[in-house]
Parts: sequence; structure tokens; C-alpha cells
Amino acid sequence: MHQFEIMRLIPLEIFGFDASFTNSALFMVIAAAVITLAALFAMRNGSLVPGRMQSVAELSYQFVANMVRDNVGTEGMKYFPFIFTLFLFVLTLNMLGMVPYSFTVTSHIAVTFALAAFIFIGVTVIGFWKHGIGFLKFFVPSGVPFIMLPLLVVIEVISYLTRPVSLSVRLFANMMAGHTMLKVFGSFVVALGLLGGWAALAFMVAFTGLELLVAFLQAYVFAILTCIYLNDALHMH
Repeated sequence: MHQFEIMRLIPLEIFGFDASFTNSALFMVIAAAVITLAALFAMRNGSLVPGRMQSVAELSYQFVANMVRDNVGTEGMKYFPFIFTLFLFVLTLNMLGMVPYSFTVTSHIAVTFALAAFIFIGVTVIGFWKHGIGFLKFFVPSGVPFIMLPLLVVIEVISYLTRPVSLSVRLFANMMAGHTMLKVFGSFVVALGLLGGWAALAFMVAFTGLELLVAFLQAYVFAILTCIYLNDALHMH
């Protein structure tokens, strides 16, 4: 399980807190650099008839833009830059984790929960900023008998507060489980040798393809759930 180990690259302590630059932070910097350089390279010419890289960049832009419009509406387009950045960041971190001897940042609950908590707080602030104290009506289902309200309000509040947990655990658990499975079957290839190792190797090849799909899907799910939470804050439904 050493692939999930956090290693301090540059030890640093600030006011008694460990603020060391770790391998996790390094791969987040690498992901940000890859996204920035890829975008600049793809759009360096800005041709009317796009080339391959420009087409990929434009398709990515359109894909996320449609996601925001379909789930939040045109009012949500002002938050498109954040959701687009979030999607690309999580996707790049997931894909970098598929490179042998690299580090999967999203396999750590501390990272995914930090992202989810930031989204949760931001969406809640937007809800109160737009609706004021009326945002609390979101926790009161309409058309419910008065005698049932105390129970349902508690259920709605608990459901709302568990959002950052479910959002973070879904991404963390999928990435960690997939990489652990690859590691286990990788050890089978070595242990079984030429006689039986080919079966484990064939499974690893197929499972690697599945993991690439999961890496994309988890970034998509993370982004689309952010859109759904944002829609709740803006439209109260």
C-alpha cells in the first residue's frame, strides 16, 4: 500500500502546524500545470477550423457548458468557470494516478473531503445570499401534514449535511479500491509466473481499461453533483 503513502518532500512548519510540501501537493501542482499548458497549447492559434487539440479543448468546454445548462439553467453559467476547472482538475488527478509509479491524489479522503466541503460551504452561502433566511424553506417539504414536519425537517437537514461526506467518499473509495485491485493482481502476475501469470495479466489489462473509464466517470459525477447542489441553492428545488 506504499502507493497511498504521503511523503514529505520539503519539510515545513508554520505556527506549529505541519505545512510540508508533499508528494500529494506535487501532483496537484503537476495537474494544474498540465491543464494550463494543455489549454494554452490547444488554443494557441484559435483557428476558425480547429485542429485536433483545439477540437478536444472546445469539446471539453462544450461538454461542461451543456452539463451546467441542463442541470442549473442559464442562471448557473456565471459559475461555469469554477465547475469547468473542478471537472478538469479532478479528471487530471485521476488520470495522473493511472501512470505507473505516480501518486493518486484523489485516493485520499483528506483531499476529496476538502474539495467537497468547499463546494458545500460555497453552495450554502449562495443559497442564503440569493434567498436570505427564506433558504431555510428548502428543508421544509411542501404539502406535508404539520404533524409530520418536525420529523421530515430533521431528515432533510441530516440529508443536506451528509452531502460533503457522500461526495468525497464516492470519489475517494472508487479510486482507492481500483488502484488496490490493480496492485493485488499485479502481485499475482509475479507470483504465478509464466504458468498462471498470463491470466492475471489479461485481467489487469481489461481492468486498467475499466479504471480509465471510472477515472472519467468519477470526475463527471463529482461535477454533475456540484451542479445539482448549485441548482438547489439557486432554485430551491
